[in-house]
Amino acid sequence: MEWIVSLLSTLGIFAGALLILVFFHELGHFLAAKLFGMRVERFSLGFPPRIFGIKKGDTDYCIGATPLGGYVKISGMIDESMDTDYLEEEAKPWEFRSKPVWQRIVVITAGVIFNMILAVLIYGGLALNNGETKVKLDSVESIYVADSSLAAQAGFRTGDKIVGVNGKDVPYFQDLLAPNEMMASSLSYTVIRDGNQSTVHVADSLISKIGKQGFLSLYNALPSKISDIVEGSPAEKAGLQAGDVITKINGQPVNYWVQVVQVIQASEGSLSLTVNRSGISKQFTLSPNENKKIGIYQPTEEAFDVKQFSYGLGDSFNVGMQKTKGTLTGIIQGFGKMFSGDISVRDNLGGPVAIANVTKQATDAGGWIGFWNITAFLSVTLAIMNILPIPVLDGGHLMFLIYEGITRREPSPKVRMVLQQIGFLLIIALFIFVTFNDILRQFG
Repeated sequence: MEWIVSLLSTLGIFAGALLILVFFHELGHFLAAKLFGMRVERFSLGFPPRIFGIKKGDTDYCIGATPLGGYVKISGMIDESMDTDYLEEEAKPWEFRSKPVWQRIVVITAGVIFNMILAVLIYGGLALNNGETKVKLDSVESIYVADSSLAAQAGFRTGDKIVGVNGKDVPYFQDLLAPNEMMASSLSYTVIRDGNQSTVHVADSLISKIGKQGFLSLYNALPSKISDIVEGSPAEKAGLQAGDVITKINGQPVNYWVQVVQVIQASEGSLSLTVNRSGISKQFTLSPNENKKIGIYQPTEEAFDVKQFSYGLGDSFNVGMQKTKGTLTGIIQGFGKMFSGDISVRDNLGGPVAIANVTKQATDAGGWIGFWNITAFLSVTLAIMNILPIPVLDGGHLMFLIYEGITRREPSPKVRMVLQQIGFLLIIALFIFVTFNDILRQFG
């Protein structure tokens, strides 16, 4: 029963995100067509067969049975429907084909443009409503690196102080993990190790694993300082206090909170804790409870120098623009790495199943903020995919229009129909591949 609830929740969240993305994309085409006096025959969320809708004016606003997309049917345009009957008649003033090339280019690219605008609005809206919390990088003294972690495989060591990424200094810890930095042609971090500056080069083979498992975390930089004590816990009974810094457990030195947790979880029987209390070393003996906990709280964000940003309308728009630009750059660089073979296509190219899972995970982790963040990311991804020069996609239509603009003649309908069909088959083949790949990954 639990898995059914989880599945329905995943499908519901994915459907909500997809509906928003498709609606805005098709709204771009629709408004641009209306702006130039083109007749829109259908505005559909989902592909045929048509389930229900309403006819208003010349346009049928409807819902299709296949929910993985949508379309706007414009009179006089060779589109996914492959309808060419109108070509036997003279072009009408309200038809797509009767308009200047530049107007048709605007209509074709409007969907992609609206997806980019949607990302800016989401990122900007989140900044306006919630602000941003960032940790100053220079306040993160060092990190703990477990032997088997991805960070260790990348070349990080416990005690490293990270000071920059890709050859440049950055002010905040969050900048280290920005999409455009993570997908740079050669990802590297500048660290201070044993008093000397060093560079950690991250292999491309780790990039896909980093995206799934995480990489650098502020949790691994938390000091071994107790922020509070649980009332009635073994720690309180032993005499531990908030503000104590744990330096040893059973004689084993600890410097990070993650070490405290690991040692306590792995221990058997009573524990001997050495703490630093206002410069004085003290020792305590206590026994964990049945869950191997002693009743202490980890440090809060106050362990670092945290800066809270609040934005007005103008500044939040700038934040939206910058985040959209960074996301766009990161995704393009990621595609570049896949096409060049630097990272695995099979491990990194996802279809509906993977997107649904990622959307659910982001929502579970971050609530509505997580949902809107992943929706903005997917909106940029959808824009990039749609502008690819593949017939059937917006990018394919754009290529035909560019050809017409340069040569002053349209490609023949027969050639366009053939290319459209080839493009359609390519899209179907890609859809089958990514879906099958998603399922294989789901089952390991």
